[in-house]
Amino acid sequence: MITDWHFYVLAVPAVMLIGIAKSGFSGVGLISLPMLSLLIPPMQAAAIILPILMVQDIVGVIALRRDYSPRNLILLMMGGLCGVVLGMLLAKQVSDAEVMMMVGVVSCGFVIVTFLRKGGLEAPAKTGSVPAGLFWGLCAGFTSFIANAGAPPVQVYLTPQKLTPATYAGTFAILFAVLNYVKFAAFIWLGQVTLPNLQVSFVLFPLAIGSSLLGVYLIRRVKALFFYKIIYALTFIVGLKLIYDGVLQIWLAPAGA
Repeated sequence: MITDWHFYVLAVPAVMLIGIAKSGFSGVGLISLPMLSLLIPPMQAAAIILPILMVQDIVGVIALRRDYSPRNLILLMMGGLCGVVLGMLLAKQVSDAEVMMMVGVVSCGFVIVTFLRKGGLEAPAKTGSVPAGLFWGLCAGFTSFIANAGAPPVQVYLTPQKLTPATYAGTFAILFAVLNYVKFAAFIWLGQVTLPNLQVSFVLFPLAIGSSLLGVYLIRRVKALFFYKIIYALTFIVGLKLIYDGVLQIWLAPAGA
């Protein structure tokens, strides 16, 4: 178990950001894994974060269990589970950098197209098609397993529909609750779950629960238009960061080889 106090100085805000992100403000949690990776290996950081996500998933699902879109959830879930399986099969063939760049370009492109089209944020709500739901769900499951970047594909699909903030957050919470539990089983199979890492996760569980409840409190009180302005902004910022991280990894790869 990690006892270095420097780690917990970073872990506390990282877990709080994840908790708030689980309630719909998904972009704010992206920095959590890089924060922990400053002091421990990225794979160990991911193994510590995943059980925390699973606890926060329970809180989110209980709090938002009546606020979700059944149609969207079914489509995204079907695609997402296939994406996780695909991620397991291709984990060694596709680099994190390539996946991050792909997701980053899609995220930024989605926001740019939204603002360039007639009406921008004021454009009428658009129901997502069945093929689109399955496709973006597949992308979310795959990128979540490979690079912990499953949120942007779901945002691309859900955001144009202009669901209420609570419905958006509930659909998001239930989807990733299922995907994260499936991922955890896969991580066990791959030998990435260890007792010391689980002990660290356990220490952080109370903070994880508290931050998730804070996120639910905020999501029920924010106005829809303001909520979607935040989502679009976070999607674009997250996209830029993913592109930057992907390019940086590819650029530095030859030197580290």
